[in-house]
Amino acid sequence: MQIVHTEDSKRRAATTELSGGHLVAPFESPARVDQVIAALRARDSGPIVAPTSHGMAPIAAVHDAGYIDFLASAWDDWVAAGNTGEIIPTIWPTRRLGETLRSRHIEARVGYYALAGETSIEAQTYEAARTSADIALSALDHVLATGAPAFGLCRPPGHHAAVDQFGGYSFFNNAAIAAESARQRGVSRVAILDVDFHHGNGTQQIFYERADVSFVSLHGDPVDEFPYFSGFADERGAGPGLGYNRNHPLPPGTDYVVWSGALDAALAEIAAQAPALLIVSLGTDIFKDDPISSFTLDSDDFVDCGARIAALGLPSLFLLEGGYAVAAIGTNIANTLAGFEAAWRPGRS
Repeated sequence: MQIVHTEDSKRRAATTELSGGHLVAPFESPARVDQVIAALRARDSGPIVAPTSHGMAPIAAVHDAGYIDFLASAWDDWVAAGNTGEIIPTIWPTRRLGETLRSRHIEARVGYYALAGETSIEAQTYEAARTSADIALSALDHVLATGAPAFGLCRPPGHHAAVDQFGGYSFFNNAAIAAESARQRGVSRVAILDVDFHHGNGTQQIFYERADVSFVSLHGDPVDEFPYFSGFADERGAGPGLGYNRNHPLPPGTDYVVWSGALDAALAEIAAQAPALLIVSLGTDIFKDDPISSFTLDSDDFVDCGARIAALGLPSLFLLEGGYAVAAIGTNIANTLAGFEAAWRPGRS
């Protein structure tokens, strides 16, 4: 499997995250990349290539222009306002008062474009997010050119990023950018399978009213888990997209028997839609030792997970999302990709 990676993905090195009322070291860290690359190299999982630049057009096809401008200028504006720490939102427009963005102040703009308060912005965040999108798009290039699978080692992750909001460690939505690029390049229908522990609320929002890009997710029940306000089973899309959004929320303590049953249901839904391309938002925070998850999967379960996804027989693009048990993330990613490659046969579905 072709692997797309660059050390530039480690440029974002935030030092603060708001968690449990404290500022802590972020769970999403550059060390995740090191562990994944080490595991893939140890397995000789495939050639590792650097991404190429795709410019801003594919990002602008998904994200709001004002939001992109905000991310590009936020750090300079924050420093110019006299701030010395990392950017953390402190105020949001409220749902009761119907407030909108009219202030030019950087604190107002941060709150307007933030969906959560745990994710800080530091000096290299914008460039790292652009690099992450290029990784996804370069991996997509390989899949579209060859029909063979690819893995984009994206960092920062992307599936929480909405059209014009950041949070959950996500700034540009890599899976959505790749899906939209594939559509613009003539792929008839794209399916996004999100197996991250946390619901991909940004991806859902971007494609909620579309039938050409379907979104199917299995995740921790938002009654109990971040992002709390989306990911419920009755969210099935709207307008032309009705029926093309499917959520499988699962309770705390879910083991692989239950989780794999939900995966099979999700894969059946995808197969029924007859997509020409599968994009997998691959989060391994479903692992039993993940510090911000409540599922109980073992590392060996990821091999079977990959094999089940392979049964679709679709051209497939894997993109890294979550996974915060740093010592195990490399094994869990490598197991998923190995299980997929061992079982994948093109056009079998």
